[in-house]
Amino acid sequence: MVSEYYYHIFNRGVDHRPTFTSKKEYERAMLSAFYYRNIKPPVKYSNYLKFSSERRSEFLKDFEKRNEKLVEFVSYSFMPNHFHFLLKQVVDNGIVKFMSNFQNSYTKYFNIRNERTGPLFTGNFKSVLVESDSQLIHLTRYIHVNTYASGVVNSLEDLITYPWSSLPEYLGLSKDKFCEKGAALGKFKNVEKYKEFVFDNADYQKKLKLIKYLALE
Repeated sequence: MVSEYYYHIFNRGVDHRPTFTSKKEYERAMLSAFYYRNIKPPVKYSNYLKFSSERRSEFLKDFEKRNEKLVEFVSYSFMPNHFHFLLKQVVDNGIVKFMSNFQNSYTKYFNIRNERTGPLFTGNFKSVLVESDSQLIHLTRYIHVNTYASGVVNSLEDLITYPWSSLPEYLGLSKDKFCEKGAALGKFKNVEKYKEFVFDNADYQKKLKLIKYLALE
């Protein structure tokens, strides 16, 4: 993988098994992903959680000041048995290091919580190089619509408030600032135009279920 390029990253549970089964597990996955996007976190995420809220806040502020990242998130979606990330690799081998840290950390947490052993995700995550601005913005739409297309949510109203996706952040409905949205939103006049772009394709994507040149399932 080449630094300063964008990649669509996908992985699912072994044997298509559920990987996120509760609000607590979704939260743990999402926040640990954003924690491990940083280069060389000085402590494991599980130890970071033992800090006081004040110390955690200062800890993260220091991370942001240093701005030393393996990857940058453009968009993401966590679903019951898989996830999609659209990432920019910032440093050499950044995506591989990030994915290893994230998946190992979350698998250990999930296994302890659910009294199981062994791998949780399939061994090798899949990746596709983003080759154009057009592909990038269509990928953000594909990722954001995926929960609706797959039947995880049943309406477009539920789609825009789905908490385990970056769509609420894109639409200004969340206080989260996890994503570097400029690469996608910069192609639209305003956020409302991006929302129209996402919604215009939602029912088609649901009917089709698979957009071959974007999908990795």
